[in-house]
Amino acid sequence: MDASLEKMVDPTLAEMGKNLNEAMKMLEDSQREADEEREKKKYIRKDIPGPLQGSGQNMTAILQLVQNLMHGEDEEELQSHRRLQNIGEQGHMSLLGHSLAAYISVLDKERLRKLTTRILSDTTLWLCRLFRYENGSAYYHEDDREGLLKVCKLIIHSNYDDYATEGFNVLHNKSPVLYISAASRTGLGQYICNQLGLPISCMCSVPCNTMFGSQHQMDVALLERLIKDDIECGKLPLLLVANAGTPGAGHTDKLARLKELCSQFKMWLHVEGVNLATLTLGYVSSSVLAATKCDSMTLTLGPWLGLPAVPAVTLYRHEDPSLSLAAGLTTSQPVEKLRALPLWLSLQYLGHDGIVDRIKYASQLSQRLLENLRKLSSIRTSVEDEFNSPVLVFRFIQEHLKSALDGAQYQTAAVQESTKDSNERETDDALNRWLGEQLGQLVPTSGVDVVELEDEGACIRFSPLMTAAVLNTTPEHVDQLVECLKAKIPILISTLQLREEFKQEVYQTPALTYIEDLSWPGLGAIRYEINNEEPDPEKQLLAMEKITTRLLKKLKEFDSDLMFSTGPEFGSEKNCIYIGMVAETLDVPELVETIAATGKEIEESSKLLENMTEVVRKGIIEAEQQLQKANEAKLLEEGVLRQIPVVGSVLNWLSPVRSSVKGRSFSLAGGSLESTDKLYALKAQASEGTPPPTPTASRTKPKSPGQKLFRRSSRASVSDMVSETSVGHTEEMEGSQTITGTTRLEGENEIHKSSESSVQLNGDLEHPGPIQPEGKSDENRSNVQEVHQTSESAEAQDLEKEDLR
Repeated sequence: MDASLEKMVDPTLAEMGKNLNEAMKMLEDSQREADEEREKKKYIRKDIPGPLQGSGQNMTAILQLVQNLMHGEDEEELQSHRRLQNIGEQGHMSLLGHSLAAYISVLDKERLRKLTTRILSDTTLWLCRLFRYENGSAYYHEDDREGLLKVCKLIIHSNYDDYATEGFNVLHNKSPVLYISAASRTGLGQYICNQLGLPISCMCSVPCNTMFGSQHQMDVALLERLIKDDIECGKLPLLLVANAGTPGAGHTDKLARLKELCSQFKMWLHVEGVNLATLTLGYVSSSVLAATKCDSMTLTLGPWLGLPAVPAVTLYRHEDPSLSLAAGLTTSQPVEKLRALPLWLSLQYLGHDGIVDRIKYASQLSQRLLENLRKLSSIRTSVEDEFNSPVLVFRFIQEHLKSALDGAQYQTAAVQESTKDSNERETDDALNRWLGEQLGQLVPTSGVDVVELEDEGACIRFSPLMTAAVLNTTPEHVDQLVECLKAKIPILISTLQLREEFKQEVYQTPALTYIEDLSWPGLGAIRYEINNEEPDPEKQLLAMEKITTRLLKKLKEFDSDLMFSTGPEFGSEKNCIYIGMVAETLDVPELVETIAATGKEIEESSKLLENMTEVVRKGIIEAEQQLQKANEAKLLEEGVLRQIPVVGSVLNWLSPVRSSVKGRSFSLAGGSLESTDKLYALKAQASEGTPPPTPTASRTKPKSPGQKLFRRSSRASVSDMVSETSVGHTEEMEGSQTITGTTRLEGENEIHKSSESSVQLNGDLEHPGPIQPEGKSDENRSNVQEVHQTSESAEAQDLEKEDLR
């Protein structure tokens, strides 16, 4: 089986299967011997799924099935997931711990009790020493919010003596109050109230400072007033949840001052946040070090150390074990104590140096990025501790706010930005969301993401402590992130500079309407307004949609570097064209003029096509009637015998008849039948050597699709631009078209109208007679398509016979 596991594509699953197999062999007291002599009956039922029938599958087949379910059978898709599977040997230890926990659970009770007690005590002692939390107990849980929930139950049991017997009735006279920072993760307070069965009124959100201090730190003075007001109202303050690293910006509350306030009002202080990881380092800031004096803290070691499927840990201090048992923080079930086994194995594998190095490495990555961002005047950073902060938040700022702002200057800049116009603020947020998405796509191993902060707005967050261990982030990835950021800043600046010019150009163009969409991170949005008096709004909307679709397709062909789209998927504006980020070389007036001219050309061709279709349809009906009358007149004039093929030829030879029925041509412009006398006269002139006059309008060769059109370096005149876009496919329509058969119009024909009012029809119009479009230029006459000449050919034969006589 080992050879089969080595052949597997997924190295993680192969290594896990190998380690599990070796562990099972070492822990079993004796080898299992297969009883091949005894025959086993196989019960095969149709209602049993295939994999369950028979004696089961071997481990290799099962692991191969799991691999296919995880990654699919596509090799390319499997290779794309290799990066996320780099969990290292410590990850294998964690995965092995889950398998060993299931195996250990089948031991006898006494041996299981001793083993679980040892695992639990060792892990708790190690964590308390690592995070400087003396004399603490530990609760291991899968959901990182569950530890706080159990702590709340412990506090309620401690403050309400009859809660275990009376339940929620004891809370009626003196309602509990739980205080949570407004900068905490969303939905935490509602989750606690729902799980405890408390009304939402028991949860009090404490605002952060708005004028003095950090924008993400809890307002201690306001918290004190809230506590006093609740006490006067007969309520009981129980718990305060503070942050050592807010979920958004990674800031730490004033924990020392909050601990004094909680001691004064006999409240429980619970701390959580990513900055608690720095407690393992040699140097710890005083603000984070104050967390060691709190009553409880929650640690998420899985992402910090790159350990998959390890539980979160809540360290707490409480002297009454019976209340801890009632709250669920401790358990008498040995199997539940095995939750700590994966963590117990992983901590031993890493050791103290390995744990400290991983957390220090994440802080160094953050510091490396911070040093590079300081050199960019268009980027403002938000860092609380410049030396070992594991979270870095930065944001692109507009031109008038450019300055090297970091550290203490950040607070002043934040106050200044809060006074900006709301429209400008929303524009900045859109640009920063676009920038964060671009950086995440270009450098996925960096782990950057976009966060929405209450005061700053949309920002880009780099938190290597939560992502570096899983994504295997290196200093080279940080340098690559900086280079991508430097490449995107000029595009952001140029887009901001050209937005107002684009807006004014659109306002000055009658056919275009500027769409104000501040959430769009680009040059802007426009709508081409059609000149349509259609009373039906649905038909008018459909016509506008068709023109917008064709216009969008044309613009994409003109310039492949610019992004033209229909906007956000769930946007409120319809039939609009959104233009994305642009470079400084963009010629805005030419872009706007091209959009207006192309839209007008498409609209006119659409109207001309509709009108021409109706005119041609009516003209064909009238032409059929006239041709039918002409055929009847010919029949009366020539007689029935002359219509017989053989007899008619003999009679025409013996007694030629000069027919009075003239040849006809069908004019596409007028939609009517006309005489062919003019046509023969023009052909006679052409045979004498008189060249037809050439069109006077100059025509330039159209630009190829994808060519960069809107650039200042090669800006063309408006007339050249219009001629390039309006000529279209004229070269493809040269020559004559033969129209035969019965009268019909096939397909929807595109009609391009040039400056000489020439008409072009892409399609086939069939009619039993010579057809000539109406017009004065020889160019139009050359496009006439002759039909099978019946009466004309007969007339020519008669004339020839008379000459012979």
